[in-house]
Amino acid sequence: MKSSRLVSILLLLQTRGRMTAAELAEELEVSVRTVYRDVEALGAAGVPLYGDAGHAGGYRLLDGYRTRLTGLTRNEAEALFLAGAPGPAADLGLGAVLAAAQRKVRAALPAELRAHADRIAGRFHLDAPGWYAEADDTPFLAVVADAVWSGRVLHVLYRRWAEPTDVRRRLEPYGLVLKAGRWYVVAGPGPRTFRVDQILDVLEPDASDASDAGAPAEEFTRPDGFDLAAYWTAYQRDFHARLQRFEALVRLAPGVTLPRAVPVEGSPGEGGWTTVRVPVESVEHAHGEFLRLGTDIEVLEPAELRRRIARTVAELAERYGNVAGNGGD
Repeated sequence: MKSSRLVSILLLLQTRGRMTAAELAEELEVSVRTVYRDVEALGAAGVPLYGDAGHAGGYRLLDGYRTRLTGLTRNEAEALFLAGAPGPAADLGLGAVLAAAQRKVRAALPAELRAHADRIAGRFHLDAPGWYAEADDTPFLAVVADAVWSGRVLHVLYRRWAEPTDVRRRLEPYGLVLKAGRWYVVAGPGPRTFRVDQILDVLEPDASDASDAGAPAEEFTRPDGFDLAAYWTAYQRDFHARLQRFEALVRLAPGVTLPRAVPVEGSPGEGGWTTVRVPVESVEHAHGEFLRLGTDIEVLEPAELRRRIARTVAELAERYGNVAGNGGD
């Protein structure tokens, strides 16, 4: 819609300063000719917009000119207030800032859009974490966030899964990601992904890392063109691929199902049991997940996983002894 595109041009020039017609066209996904027409329309409407020729030219607004947010559509206003996430903002120490910003945006909206924004804020509440997930303890989240903003290197004590579990890491924090209620920091070199709740401590640099004890905090340069959203999308895709590194062949009791299971028989076998193939991440992970089903599952392959579960069952039987047989009263 042309009206929303005109508002977009104003907001782009207001926030970014001078932009060429080609840059505006690329941002708005329209032709350069369309941008020329839109600029003429803005000028005809009295907007103080100027065009400079030459290599460093482009369009810009008169210094000090600000546009009110009267160009927001109803859907845009609703989405703006739906996207406000008070929980994560509070985690980052920005809860009061977010509330103040929403109050200012709300005050700038026309009465009709203000009512729609209030309506959606009162009818939808976003709570991403699952029911059975304990809130992560992230005492160093504010420190990590500050390092992200300031481009400062962090030396941390980090807990990983493999031995040795507690290791020292030097992080160049590029950005923070909140996924399903859990905070992750994407950090160089690499980059790599680290869970913020697994940061046990923030350490002083090693003697070999600094020229003198009184040196200022080490800074780093974020790689040109690094796109946090694009990196996270690729990271998730790779993560899900790793989750399915091999398959397990199992038998399931009647009524029992597993995610992504593929039946290998046309119909249930004896007693209604079905045989399926299930993509799994590792023997360790599958061992824990399959034991939850108790006697409703039998692992057929791989042999390593079957042996691992058999050992666990034998250890449990030995530990509990004849409790079942002696508890008949």
